[in-house]
Amino acid sequence: MAVRQPLVKALGAALVFAIALITVGLSAAADGPFTIVVRPVFVRLGIDVNIKLGSLHLHANWSALPPGASDDDAPPTKTPASGL
Repeated sequence: MAVRQPLVKALGAALVFAIALITVGLSAAADGPFTIVVRPVFVRLGIDVNIKLGSLHLHANWSALPPGASDDDAPPTKTPASGL
């Protein structure tokens, strides 16, 4: 029981810190030293997340569609009419 209370307080403090960091990053100027940019990508039904901390740039993306689900390489569903 003695370990539980400090652990809960530490987790609560970490949660508050993470929320504050995300809030500051999302509301910062694009050319600032720390920014977080979240962009929706409607074609892939996903999002792109860019995080910049000084000279460090991190990029992550997520899509609801599985990889390779585009129709670019799919064979045609109808054969084209010939001789008309």
